Amino acid sequence: MQQVLSIWVRDPRRQKNDFWHAYVDYEICLHTTSVCFTKKISCVRRRYSEFVWLRQKLQANSIPMAKLPNLPPKNPFFSLNNAQQIAERMKGLQKFLEQILQNPVLLSDSCLHLFLQTQLSVSRIEACAAGRSRYSVAQALQGSGLRRFHSIDGLQQSPSSSCDCDSDRYSHTLL
Repeated sequence: MQQVLSIWVRDPRRQKNDFWHAYVDYEICLHTTSVCFTKKISCVRRRYSEFVWLRQKLQANSIPMAKLPNLPPKNPFFSLNNAQQIAERMKGLQKFLEQILQNPVLLSDSCLHLFLQTQLSVSRIEACAAGRSRYSVAQALQGSGLRRFHSIDGLQQSPSSSCDCDSDRYSHTLL
């Protein structure tokens, strides 16, 4: 039986912390039939700095088992108003995740699962993965979205949780 693992990085949004500090975050949607994932559909928002953290965490957890793909480079001239730069970064982030998800060693990392399937901050992901939180990794994965959706109907009605196919789609068939 073949297992499907599809991931999309899409919908860049400019977020503003205050007058001087702004950033772009991206929606990551995952749809899978893989036994590696407890949740079969998820959508979260992450910013570039969180991808940098993920890569560093995966590197630390997998040395020397896995060669990690590169992230799109940090551009000192990156502009939040330049749609082309944002689109290029988004494609690079998607390529990074596609390559990560092809590696069985990395697929076993709980930080990766928490990154892709919860809205926990990176500090809370670290605490949860290390057993220093009041909830386990499995509870965090199952509980994500419960505060946001009170029923499966709420999940189906929310446009932000919809992972419709589009031209930026990535599908990978696992053997």
